[in-house]
Amino acid sequence: MSGTSGKTENKQSLLSLENVLSATGGVHVLGDGEFFFDSVQTDSRLVTKNSLFVPLIGENQDGHKFIPQAVAAGVSVVFIAFDNFEKDSDYFVDIHSKNPAVIFIAVQNTLTALQKTAAAYVDKFPSLIKIGVTGSSGKTTTKEIAAAILSQKYSVVTNRGNFNSETGLPLSVFAIRKEHQVGIFEMGMNRVNEIGEIASVLKPRFAVITNIGTAHIGILGSRENIAAEKSKIFDYFQGIGTAFIPAGDDFASFLKERVDGNVVLYGEGVDADVQLVKDKGLEGTEISVCGKKALIPLPGKYNFLDALAAVELAKFLGLSAEEICSGLNNLKPMFGRSQVLHGRYTVVQDCYNANPDSMERAIEFISSVPCPQGKCLVLGDMLELGEASASEHRKTGLLAAGAGCSLVVFTGDEMQNAYNAALESHCKCELAYFAGKSDSVMEQAAEKVCSSMGEGAVVLVKGSRGMGLERAVAHILGENSHD
Repeated sequence: MSGTSGKTENKQSLLSLENVLSATGGVHVLGDGEFFFDSVQTDSRLVTKNSLFVPLIGENQDGHKFIPQAVAAGVSVVFIAFDNFEKDSDYFVDIHSKNPAVIFIAVQNTLTALQKTAAAYVDKFPSLIKIGVTGSSGKTTTKEIAAAILSQKYSVVTNRGNFNSETGLPLSVFAIRKEHQVGIFEMGMNRVNEIGEIASVLKPRFAVITNIGTAHIGILGSRENIAAEKSKIFDYFQGIGTAFIPAGDDFASFLKERVDGNVVLYGEGVDADVQLVKDKGLEGTEISVCGKKALIPLPGKYNFLDALAAVELAKFLGLSAEEICSGLNNLKPMFGRSQVLHGRYTVVQDCYNANPDSMERAIEFISSVPCPQGKCLVLGDMLELGEASASEHRKTGLLAAGAGCSLVVFTGDEMQNAYNAALESHCKCELAYFAGKSDSVMEQAAEKVCSSMGEGAVVLVKGSRGMGLERAVAHILGENSHD
């Protein structure tokens, strides 16, 4: 059985039926409509007319049960797992009988099929400059800085936010269009070989590693294993790729040995043409590139180091100092990532993600910021640390206790370990702890800040995305906040 492949309303399908069957090893089992799709979704609530719907099978949920909703929303193509089709063919035949134009393609594994389809789509753009960014922290910031700079010369496509996983990266590459010259995509992981899988989708020609830290160490087991996993971003260099590696990372040599291609080291003091001019605290960092000055409008030395990676990448790709500085000067802070908000207090909202490394850097930054009106930390759980969670949270508690703040507020379940460690340190600052992450907890945390800190104080809010700490920020600032 085979459907026709062509155009709908003068639009070309992202891939032909033949492309998809070849890439996935799938079989066209049902449907006789024209083969056409112009978007791809794994969430039935997000599908639109002419989407390809890929139902994923997880530990607790099977996306195949949402196929009727996806079809009702207008999908034109659906992947289904062979096992599901064989076990309950009547279910799919019934959907087909009511929607005969919808094309059903049976595949061995729907996630793998999504990844292979995405790889086939990327292959349609051989002239695209493909860049991958990975690391334990700073991936999204580095990607966004690089995109802002490279956009001064090239037409750039990138993944939204941190849409960087085994599903997020494949879905993101379907945004590539023929007018794009550069594709810069962030790659994350929370299991073994996830970087290997998504690297096979993009096959980056250039790869940036931000650092090797302890994020996901509960899953990978050691920093050595994390470094080995991150290095899989180099797998498709074939002697002609270029890796950008942080010179100051203690795994720099380890990473260099795994590069079949060129290596560019970056870091403070590595490139004489790129100099730190002044740390301007909450305003960001002023740097010079070949004598031209620019302001990185993200506070903290860690953001400066991320920017150095983006600058070296841009220099390698032929951008001038003027273009690099223009990109930096026009950079806009992202939600929840070193975002400085002003109101009764100055709040550094850094609650999009957190791991021990990024938490340490954020606390070190707030410790370095002078503020006569006082400083406060509001810290939430760092998630996905596994067996290391208790000890890592205790370390965070000790760092927070010694940060020179008037008040430290801990929220969440794991942060009780941090609170206890801070108490045991007999620090001079006031400490508070609120268990859980409910709306009432966020309100209590904010009330504690407002009752203890005077107007003009600096408040750093840091925790994993799952904690939803922006709710506390809303209460702290009230209705009158601004960037």
